Parts: sequence; C-alpha cells; structure tokens
Amino acid sequence: MIAKTPVPPILKSARLTLEPLSHRAHYGGMRRMAADPEVMRFLRGVETPLQTRQFIERTEARWRSQGLSWWALIADDGMVGAAALQHIAGVEDAPIEVGWRLARAAFGQGFATEAGQTLLAHARSLGIEQVLAVTDPGNSASERVMQRLGMHLLGLQIHYDRPCLTYAITLMDAT
Repeated sequence: MIAKTPVPPILKSARLTLEPLSHRAHYGGMRRMAADPEVMRFLRGVETPLQTRQFIERTEARWRSQGLSWWALIADDGMVGAAALQHIAGVEDAPIEVGWRLARAAFGQGFATEAGQTLLAHARSLGIEQVLAVTDPGNSASERVMQRLGMHLLGLQIHYDRPCLTYAITLMDAT
C-alpha cells in the first residue's frame, strides 16, 4: 500500500515542476489539452469541459484515497502537460502505471521522458517494485518514451477496456 500524505508532493526535475493536479490551479491547461484532437487522438478523444472537470475531480479524489494520481507539468512557459503515477485506471490494488499527456507545443522536447524519469524515481522512493506503462498500439512516440525510460515490452494487454501495448520496469528486487 502507498503511504498517503496529507499534502501530495511537488516534484522537481531539470526543467519541470510536477504539481499535484488540481481544478483550481490547472483546469485551464488541462482543458486546452483535452480540447485538442492531436493531443487526445490516442486517448479517448476530445473531452467536453464537463469531462475535463470530472477527470480532475477523480484525480483529486485519488490523491486523497490512494496517495497517487496525476501531476501538472510546469515549465518556464507554463503548463506543458500532465503525468501520472497511479494505479492503472485509478483502480486501487491494480498495478502501478506511469503515464503522460503533453500539450501539442511541448511535443518532441523530451518532457514526457523527463517527467517519466522523475516519477519512476518517486516510485522507487515509495518502495514500489514494478511500474507499468500502457499505450495505444499506434502511438510510437509514447512507445519510444517507454523504451528511453528503460522499460521492456510485455506485449499487448487489455487496459482501459481496449488493447494496449504494455511495458514494465522493475525498480527494485522483491524481498
């Protein structure tokens, strides 16, 4: 079980501050990404404003109940994306996954890899032994990030009610 803290941690990397996602601080950035068909093409498609609000509300609830969820990725120019360290699909007791989504202007700049490295280090500090990552089979950019993170392909598995390429990394030996 993940130790729940009263205040989710703010994490830092070379170019990013990872802030626990909140409606108050990050709705605008999430809404811009959720309305962009290119950002959402490998996810579930463009979201309505209500769907974005509900996503953030679920995120905030998971911070409280599970101690893990989504962070906003903040760079010098503002919010460039979001990244997660969470139970797959937010289902408590499911395996832990790392994931990301980036604003279109942030594509190809290494932010997903940097956020992934930061979250894997955080997972290690929490004693998490293994982390998965899943992506649509057509999302080669996300798959390359998983490979850069040192993850290995497990194969095609069903997650989020659809077939996903699933990668894994072992962070520490099981004892």
